[in-house]
Amino acid sequence: MKIIDAHIHFCQDPYFDQIAEVAGHKNTSAHLKDQYAAHNIVHGVVMGNRSLELREHDYPDYLSYCIGLDSTCFNVDEVVQQAYLVEKHLQRKNCVGIKLYPGYNHFYIYDSVVDPFYQLAMQYKKPVAIHTGLTASSNALLKYSHPMTLDEVAVRYPHVQFVMCHIGNPWLVDAIAVIEKNENVAADLSGILEGRIDSMSDFFERKHGYINFLKVWLEYLDNYDRLLYGTDWPLANISNYIEFVAHIIPEKHHDKVFFDNANRIYDLGL
Repeated sequence: MKIIDAHIHFCQDPYFDQIAEVAGHKNTSAHLKDQYAAHNIVHGVVMGNRSLELREHDYPDYLSYCIGLDSTCFNVDEVVQQAYLVEKHLQRKNCVGIKLYPGYNHFYIYDSVVDPFYQLAMQYKKPVAIHTGLTASSNALLKYSHPMTLDEVAVRYPHVQFVMCHIGNPWLVDAIAVIEKNENVAADLSGILEGRIDSMSDFFERKHGYINFLKVWLEYLDNYDRLLYGTDWPLANISNYIEFVAHIIPEKHHDKVFFDNANRIYDLGL
């Protein structure tokens, strides 16, 4: 089975180095390439964690990227200049979308200040990935990253494809409601596991309640065309994550979730 990892981070930074080690990995391009080869992962989509400068977004050919407006560059007073730079990225073939970080940045995604980026996404027919759910920083504000905030912007921009990153975890019921209601909203399954798990069978037993809850609501949604495999590398162990997603997704839908949906939504042409 071919796999696309639809949500990774590719950044040389002490924070990412540390969490990679906890997950049993090394935060290097060489290690990631080896791991991809070992697990038949044919492509990855990087969620940008760098500035908007073009020169800071050169990636190996097995990676595409979403240009990110994260805490290092999002500034409401500089939106015009930022939109200009974002458009330059969207004109690149390997830039396959935009990534927003509400929660980390204190803004609602339906705020009019974000409209120029949605208009660019619509113009270039590229999706907008949005952080939803819990955050890694205590300085973030969860009211901005709640998945329900995506409902309003999905209605306002019906021709933009949105990707709800982390499926709104732990607000799974709200996330599923937003996905079910809005045909232009998909979700990636990244960021649910952390670190390396020595025994997945023990993990499934210990987390039985949570996993069953997740499976129940995925079954309720019953639309596996809008779910994408992703790991949030280097947050989690790759082997663990493949086993986890294979466990919560019915086998007959594995090809869609592990490969087809990301290939279609991010227009990777694989």
